This record gives sequence, C-alpha cells and structure tokens, in this order.
Amino acid sequence: MKTTHKKLVRDRIPEIIREDGKTPVCRTLSQEEYLAELRKKLQEEVREFLEANDPAELADICEVIDAFAELLGGKERILQIQQRKRESNGAFAERIFLESVLSEE
Repeated sequence: MKTTHKKLVRDRIPEIIREDGKTPVCRTLSQEEYLAELRKKLQEEVREFLEANDPAELADICEVIDAFAELLGGKERILQIQQRKRESNGAFAERIFLESVLSEE
C-alpha cells in the first residue's frame, strides 16, 4: 500500500519510517523548493498551534523558524536583528493593545 504525503519532513523521519518496516520515497529539494516548502510548513505548524494551543506545536514553529534563519544568514544574525527591534520598538511583554491614534488634524 502507498500513502502519499508530499511535504517537508524532519531529517530523521525517513529513518523512523524504515525502523517501522516501511520504505520512504524521498528526494532532496532545491533551494527554491526548500524555501517554498518551509513556507508551507510554517503555515501548517502555526495552524496546528492555534487549533491546539500545544507547546509541542510551538516547538515545531521554532524549528521551522530556525531553518528559515539558517537560509537568511544564520540564527545569530536573526537574533541580532530581533534584539535591535526589541531595543527600538520593545517586545510584547506588557501586552499593550493599540485601540486607535488621535491626531490634531
């Protein structure tokens, strides 16, 4: 029996499938395909987190974000950008919800 998945999976998934006595059919994605599949995976993981509110799903989101970070210059570079934005605009720690902005015009 053949089950079709056609999706990006974690590195050890083919090994786990083989350990289960099955045969995975896989290929390595090009850079463009990888980027497109990471986008799909991020959407999938975010949807799953929003539906379940499960920390394990949040960990999956972090894994996809780490993969994106590596593609975009490395995790350290992304963390530096994050820190600069945190310093200039703040974080979300104070739970501020902007209702509106009034002007004198």
